[in-house]
Amino acid sequence: MDIFSNMALGLGVALSLQGLFFCFVGVSLGTLVGVLPGLGPMASIAMLLPLTYHVSPTFALIMLAGIYYGAAYGGRITSILLNLAGEASSAVTLLDGYPMARQGRAGVALFITAIASFAGGIVGMVLLMLFSQPLAHLAIRFSAQEYFSLMLLGLVAAALLAGEAPFRALAMVVLGLVLGLVGIDLNSGTARFTFGVPALYDGLSLVAIAVGLFGLPEVMASAGSKEQARPAPGTITMRSLMPTPSDWKQATLPMLRGSAIGSFFGALPGTGGVTASFMSYAVEKRIADDPSRFGKGAIEGVASPEAANNAAVQTSFIPTLSLGIPGDPVMALMLGVMMVHNILPGPNFIAGQPELFWGLVMSFVIGNVMLVILNVPMIGLWVRLLLVPYRVLFPIIIALVCIGVYSVMNQAMDLFVLIGFALLGYALKLLRFQAAPLLLGLVLGPMLEENFRRAMVIAGGDFSSFFTRPLSAAFLVCIALILAWTIYSRIRGGRALDEAAANEAG
Repeated sequence: MDIFSNMALGLGVALSLQGLFFCFVGVSLGTLVGVLPGLGPMASIAMLLPLTYHVSPTFALIMLAGIYYGAAYGGRITSILLNLAGEASSAVTLLDGYPMARQGRAGVALFITAIASFAGGIVGMVLLMLFSQPLAHLAIRFSAQEYFSLMLLGLVAAALLAGEAPFRALAMVVLGLVLGLVGIDLNSGTARFTFGVPALYDGLSLVAIAVGLFGLPEVMASAGSKEQARPAPGTITMRSLMPTPSDWKQATLPMLRGSAIGSFFGALPGTGGVTASFMSYAVEKRIADDPSRFGKGAIEGVASPEAANNAAVQTSFIPTLSLGIPGDPVMALMLGVMMVHNILPGPNFIAGQPELFWGLVMSFVIGNVMLVILNVPMIGLWVRLLLVPYRVLFPIIIALVCIGVYSVMNQAMDLFVLIGFALLGYALKLLRFQAAPLLLGLVLGPMLEENFRRAMVIAGGDFSSFFTRPLSAAFLVCIALILAWTIYSRIRGGRALDEAAANEAG
């Protein structure tokens, strides 16, 4: 069957009454649960999973997929409005989304988020249709050396997120790597840095850390402040929520670049939306004419990571369906659901069950359209959250955060982790350290260590294997070029400052 016949087959499934109903239910429930602070796609799918047990496999997957990207979008709403990251990839959006909200442009940020998510989802879906098997073959070629080099590239890019203070950012990456060591060593089974606390055997809660670093410090900093940037009730009109022509010009290319980056990383097992979001943000900041705008409300800092994350959500189905290898914990949960329904993903899955595969793929288009239709008219409602008095809003935020963090693993220890990282986040805020590189170091650290040790075992302790494999060597060359450019930029910037000082003295 050619691609058009496959698309027609998929549309027949996705546009059926059952397909439309379960896609709508998934997107709606995902967005609703994703809006709650601390509840990202993983928690949303886990909570709503029992709803799929009495549904046919095709429609169960369509519904779960809708929950996945619906929750991913819902998490962005609280990131932008309240500076609360429900998951790691949301932490990238709030770097510029929340400053836009404080400038009275929350509606514009949410509108761009919806459009960027739609664009990224559509690009990811098209690539899923056209290059599912070729990209799966590319992913198969990745050995431990390639994964290690790729993770290292991501960490170097994270250190460069704070372009004005790369050494501080590097310190944050190292701290994240150290925190990633907490838990059971997969190779030896030894508990590391757990201090005898069984709740830490699986490592530190990523949700608790993300919310603690990015959400609660803002609550602590703003609790005693009365002068906050808020939209006046009369200014919340559809016209005020629409991006300007200048906004569209600044956001269009970043959306496309983010979609491409997200599609690539989503297709690689073990990376996904977190790495894609951070990498797309780093790329935009590196190529920007004025990098100092980032972190202060740059619309590119919202558009590119959002497109990258949603594209990664779509293409993360490639290794799961084509290889049977889940790319992230959410896909591992999806894989479990498929097995419950007697679906066995693998190299023959697409050819063996075309109706299920193409029905799922075409539902992505319908689901992303539903997301835009559902959420764009509701932007004004979301923005009005900023009008709630802080004395009412802050206790509600803290209560929802604690409930959300506890509900992920039902462990009281996660609440202590939340409090500890809230205090750390507040201290970093006062000292002007960037918390984003710490989070990426924490996410990629365990995978970096695992692939390094695996590569050493495979190569018999020979470090040269990282340079003799072409893909690994290409990633390492990219790292060297980024470092060289950073050093050059710092030296050039230092000379410019010296010349300016000399001119003032003269």
